[in-house]
Amino acid sequence: MSLLTLVGISPLIGALIVLLIPAKKSELIKRVAFIITLLIALFSILLAVRFDKAITGFQFTQNNSWISAFNVNFAVGVDGISLVLILLSTILVPVVILATWHESDTGRWNTKVFYILVLVLETLMIGVFAATDLFLFYVFFEAMLIPIYFLIGGYGTGNKSAAAVKFLLYSLFGGLLMLASIIGIYVISGNQIGATFDLAKLATLQIDNQTEYFLFLGFFIAFAIKAPLWPFHTWLPDAAKSATPGTSVLLLGVLDKVGTYGMIRFCIELFPDATKTFTSFIITLAVISIIYGAFMAIGQRDIKGLIAFTSISHFGFITMGIFALTSQGVSGASLYMVNHGFSTAALFLIAGWMIWRRGSSTISDFGGLQRVTPVMAWTFFMAGMSSLALPGLSSFVSEFLVLVGTYTRYPVAAVIGTLGIVLAALYILIPVQKALHGPIVSGNENLKDLNLREKVAISPVILVIVLMGFYPKPVLDLINPTAEKIVINSGYSDPVAKVGK
Repeated sequence: MSLLTLVGISPLIGALIVLLIPAKKSELIKRVAFIITLLIALFSILLAVRFDKAITGFQFTQNNSWISAFNVNFAVGVDGISLVLILLSTILVPVVILATWHESDTGRWNTKVFYILVLVLETLMIGVFAATDLFLFYVFFEAMLIPIYFLIGGYGTGNKSAAAVKFLLYSLFGGLLMLASIIGIYVISGNQIGATFDLAKLATLQIDNQTEYFLFLGFFIAFAIKAPLWPFHTWLPDAAKSATPGTSVLLLGVLDKVGTYGMIRFCIELFPDATKTFTSFIITLAVISIIYGAFMAIGQRDIKGLIAFTSISHFGFITMGIFALTSQGVSGASLYMVNHGFSTAALFLIAGWMIWRRGSSTISDFGGLQRVTPVMAWTFFMAGMSSLALPGLSSFVSEFLVLVGTYTRYPVAAVIGTLGIVLAALYILIPVQKALHGPIVSGNENLKDLNLREKVAISPVILVIVLMGFYPKPVLDLINPTAEKIVINSGYSDPVAKVGK
């Protein structure tokens, strides 16, 4: 068994341990779940330490026959991009558990069910980024819907049932389109090289243009819904508003990255000709997402709705970087996925603490928090500035790489995309001004600042935001070789700058 497989199955083992604990011992269940996920995070860091940056192929591989009749294998491995996304997943889960200690106490089901769902979800998140067999990827991709559906519908607030159903229906529709494409590419592989779901072998297929276009769209639409990219985004604001803060962190911080990761791993690598054909169209959708998400965020009165729409704008940047098809663009987009995961986690967790204390999610109800709860206010400010891509904080480097990588091939899109940075100043600074500064709004006078547990939970996230802003090299060293390989293997090369006389 490879170290990667051990990391992947550990949350399932943890779920079984939690299952054996009596439901009435809720505090013990929380402690056990936290310790297990913390150990998994340490194992994933060990995975990164042992990763050889000089090798661009998959590492820590394991390949065992699973469904031999259809040549389906349990095949896993990681390259630089999938590794950093697994790190993102495994680090955020214990942070979420510690930060939302009482989140599971008010749901439809008991605490045990909540943590079993979270642990099962962690295994699925690791699996979807590690799978090198297309069928195995699809199983993880679809199975993730189940725990998230129950986490939203069972432990959320407001119109949670409708939000959970909407999320499920959108995701199932995208999954069915992808399944049709998977069946198509499997049949084609049977005619050419022998039926297989192995990604490396599927990348060698010769597919006629029209067929490749249809197969590409099946994958792309599924990933655009998951990302989400405009106009496939409408499920996200409802889910984010109804889900608990911890579930929102896992949903927007990790699961949505499966969409943009899939665009890199499958759309570009399996269908390079179709990618070239649809690139201009997708770049247009990405630019619309950037501007639309920003404008919608500016008009939000609900703090969770604000964070949701900012994410739509950010996913526009990520998608634009991917389909710029330059090594800088793909590297920047991959780094953006990681940075967005941590900055969104900080925003949702702190917003959750604000809402829990105030009993309201309306931004204008939080006036004067800087005077009453300075630590909570300043951590929210730091997370907001990271979302704004302020130089010195994590998102700046990734956004800069995306724009530079896009400008070399699509200068108009990059220039329009920079408008999103200007709008970001509005959708972040205006709520910060309303919520943190000014006179203390009635009802906020006696709010309590962050306690020790909350400070410990948010500290590593803020630390990552700062360190990644000043020194992103270790993560980029993991990402860059894989990004360059993907661009080259797909038949593209970085544009050469023209120097005038």
